[in-house]
Amino acid sequence: MATLCRPAIAVPDHVITQEQTLDLAREMHAGHPQRDLVLRLIENTGVVTRHLVQPLEETLAHPGFEHRNQVYEAEAKRRVPDVVRRALAHAETEAADIDLIVYVSCTGFMMPSLTAWLINTMGFRSDTRQLPIAQLGCAAGGAAINRAHDFITAYPGSNVLIVSCEFCSLLYQPTDIGVGSLLSNGLFGDALSAAVVRGEGGTGMRIERNGSHLVPDTEDWISYAVRETGFHFQLDKRVPGTMEMLAPALKTLVAQHSWDVGGLDFYIVHAGGPRILDDLCHFLDLGPEMFRFSRSTLTERGNIASSVVFDALARLFDEGGMDDGARGLIAGFGPGITAEMGVGSWNAGPGIDRELSELTASL
Repeated sequence: MATLCRPAIAVPDHVITQEQTLDLAREMHAGHPQRDLVLRLIENTGVVTRHLVQPLEETLAHPGFEHRNQVYEAEAKRRVPDVVRRALAHAETEAADIDLIVYVSCTGFMMPSLTAWLINTMGFRSDTRQLPIAQLGCAAGGAAINRAHDFITAYPGSNVLIVSCEFCSLLYQPTDIGVGSLLSNGLFGDALSAAVVRGEGGTGMRIERNGSHLVPDTEDWISYAVRETGFHFQLDKRVPGTMEMLAPALKTLVAQHSWDVGGLDFYIVHAGGPRILDDLCHFLDLGPEMFRFSRSTLTERGNIASSVVFDALARLFDEGGMDDGARGLIAGFGPGITAEMGVGSWNAGPGIDRELSELTASL
């Protein structure tokens, strides 16, 4: 059994609203031939607020790739320990209980990975395995959950800590003025998250099956160009329509588990944009309320890359979780075009057993 416990989430203090984003686009790109299209696209994202790791004026400057990566490392080391401690507490575990740390991020680079620093500074055992995932972009949150499931299947009773650190604002490139780049400037936000997957016990989503699907010949639809100035995010205009190609993979995975994708109780999916969620409603024949957690993440924090699935799951917990045995799907989508998917049922934990015992005793 691999139970994905309640995630811990953190966002930086600096906030930018959609109106500020639109004003910046009007001011900075007044002569852009497709400015009005860009403004409409940003308005249609549904993103009301985003959080930035630096003040806006520093975000818009470009002091060089080296400096930006130094900011990434410093801010990661400053902010990650808090979400790790809270995630461990949510799962009723300690650092010494963790057998594998999966660290996911596509917005900065460190070698050795931050996993080594965490082991050295936070009380993790020296034999803790490390698995950094850096090149799956927004799909990496789902991939981390799936690799945790694989690890616990191979080593029953073990525990896995997942950490996601995404400072998307550090990728801002003032010279990139294509429509896709300008849209991205109004879509992505910064966030950190952590969650424990327990091999025994715990409360949360019990992962029972996982899978991956790559859409052929879409490698260049979401990508980085690596240049002297750092990572340049490239987004193809065909990306919003990818759910027509990925929805069948979701259906197949759920069917392999002898369930019906349209009859599940909860859905936690990556919110790349409103079109993604609208198309999933259409192709999976679901009402829009089934993706309310992902929509809330998109509205309040923007696309926070690999942290989206953890933020959306945290919102489910905030709503009270699910009844024991409720069936659900969790999925991240990203470069490739890749889907990382998992299905399973809600594990209400030992508390539900105590409640049932108390209820039985009172009858």
